[in-house]
Amino acid sequence: MASDTPEAQAWDPESYAANARFVSDLGEPLIALLQPLAGERVLDVGCGDGALTERLAALGCVVLAIDASEAQVRGARARGIEALTCRVEELPFVAAFDAAFSNAVLHWVRDQPEALTRIARALRPNGRFVAEFGGFGCVQRIRQALHAALAARGIDPAAHDPWFMPSAEEYAGLLHANGFVVESIVLFPRPTPLPGPMADWLRTFAQPFLAPIAESVRDEFLLEVSEALRPHLFEPGRGWFADYTRLRFRARKAA
Repeated sequence: MASDTPEAQAWDPESYAANARFVSDLGEPLIALLQPLAGERVLDVGCGDGALTERLAALGCVVLAIDASEAQVRGARARGIEALTCRVEELPFVAAFDAAFSNAVLHWVRDQPEALTRIARALRPNGRFVAEFGGFGCVQRIRQALHAALAARGIDPAAHDPWFMPSAEEYAGLLHANGFVVESIVLFPRPTPLPGPMADWLRTFAQPFLAPIAESVRDEFLLEVSEALRPHLFEPGRGWFADYTRLRFRARKAA
């Protein structure tokens, strides 16, 4: 579920299922916001392993899924989903879909104007676009700990930070400027329990931050970051959680 990042963010369906299944499990409200109708043609932008795409198909939608990760596309196809390896900024479709859907993807996208323009072009007149992704303040403590650990090693953390996490106002402006009318947009906190140690989350989602750290000392780096986060994101008896903040919106293609 990624686009252009400072270093390659690799996605593996098996590790994703083990360490990140909560991403699709928490996407049900987004499907409700989409209000999909049987027979509609829906574009899933950044399908991952296809867990949510499968639910759209079960509702009777005709779904085409795209993802930048070939491995994730193979995982989606294994579910019987029509899926293509494609970056959102390179979507080739014109007036082909009634709706577009995207969960936990857009915070990875570097060229937002191009991505939004391509999605708008792919929609039919009045087509709707529903998405959720990391918004302003998302994983702020995790991000700060990663930045501090890299800076302590003389590494510029900004050069390895892949995430774009805007405010609701900022993103509403981007949507408006690139072909959409915003019907609703909300930023909300969603602290999220993790299925395992913080180090597993970091290995799954923060690979660009880990890229400049030699493999021989990477476990030490992960332990340092985890211990810095323990007072804030670990609760005895409950385990680790991530300090997520989500940005969710519904928009329509402008006339």
